Amino acid sequence: MNTHLNMHNLRTIPIYPHIDRTLGHHNPGKIKRPIGDPVSPPKPNPRFILPPSTNLQNLSLDLDIIIPNQTKTVIDTDSLVFHAVGDTGGIHGDDVEKAIAKAMDQQISAPGDNKLVPIFYYNLGDVVYYNGQSSLYTSQFYEPYQNYHAPIFAIPGNHDGDSNTRPGDPVDTEPSLFGFMRNFCDAVSRHDSPYRPTMTQPYVYWTLNMPFATIIGLYSNVDGTLDARGTSEQQQWFEQQVQSAPEDKALIIAVHHPPYSLDTEHGGYPDIGIAIDRVIQDTGRIPTIVLSGHVHSYQRFERDRAKKTVPYIVAGAGGYTNTPKLLHKIESDENGQRLQPGYQTTRSDLKLMSYKDQEPGFLRITLDNKKKTLTSDYFLVPFNENPSETSFDTLTIPW
Repeated sequence: MNTHLNMHNLRTIPIYPHIDRTLGHHNPGKIKRPIGDPVSPPKPNPRFILPPSTNLQNLSLDLDIIIPNQTKTVIDTDSLVFHAVGDTGGIHGDDVEKAIAKAMDQQISAPGDNKLVPIFYYNLGDVVYYNGQSSLYTSQFYEPYQNYHAPIFAIPGNHDGDSNTRPGDPVDTEPSLFGFMRNFCDAVSRHDSPYRPTMTQPYVYWTLNMPFATIIGLYSNVDGTLDARGTSEQQQWFEQQVQSAPEDKALIIAVHHPPYSLDTEHGGYPDIGIAIDRVIQDTGRIPTIVLSGHVHSYQRFERDRAKKTVPYIVAGAGGYTNTPKLLHKIESDENGQRLQPGYQTTRSDLKLMSYKDQEPGFLRITLDNKKKTLTSDYFLVPFNENPSETSFDTLTIPW
């Protein structure tokens, strides 16, 4: 598979009314985001760095290849549990990253009354700050997770793929995604670290096939786009994966840049929302849940789609945020007050149901095949307190 062929342009779909949007064309001029608008205006010239090429025809991985024993237990118990969070690279210090890793592992080693044990962790991007250098994986990945006793999968974030040197950054000595590919997409697993082997994911965007669910992981590049201008290869791959995903399983989409966010720093990324909506429109398949990082806080949106409620969750407070000031704060309402659960955004079909912008945390996702439900729990790991054993926010939805 040559991942960088120039494909035909995708047609325009008027999803965001304040954006004149065709793939590869942005409205010039910056538009200030109104209060309650979860989508930022598109960037006039988004930065896109071509990812490494691959000749693989099949960009998917079966979970039972990585953990066959646990997969058998999953089938026997009719349930599957995993962790997820993004923006973990502890360049400012790894104390919070280690605290989160310890709290997640506690749910594996000492699950208490909950007998369902998480069997892997899915990192939502920005594994290593700032530019994904392979030399930083020991201090920002392998050492913080040395006592996490489960496999770790990942999609790359903007900092994993950014190879440009910014003022104050060390000079980059590697091409974009070199460190990520070496540690997560190696053809043969290696033991560069004494703590865990490298992962054998097929590519930077890829599909994880597992009992009861399919996870389609996207690479949203540096500025929140799937493809370069005039191309649509990842978009077409994305559509093919959604179309072929088993309909009797949950359909989970993971992408680093969130389609929606009400934080004061970033906001949602229009290209990602458009990409997901386009696939829904063309395939008729609606995802069970969409998971993202990038914004350093927790937010749970609910969107009404064809008589189905779809959660869009942002979980990007996974370790980089080792001080309160590094958390991205959620905007206030028109009266300067904190937003209340169920806040109606400027989009009539989208509400902010819950958020936490004061403390780090992580997600635990539970799939119940008997009930055909997915449960999302968000657990807090406060800066100066013990991690909470009860979830801050819980949602259960049918798939």
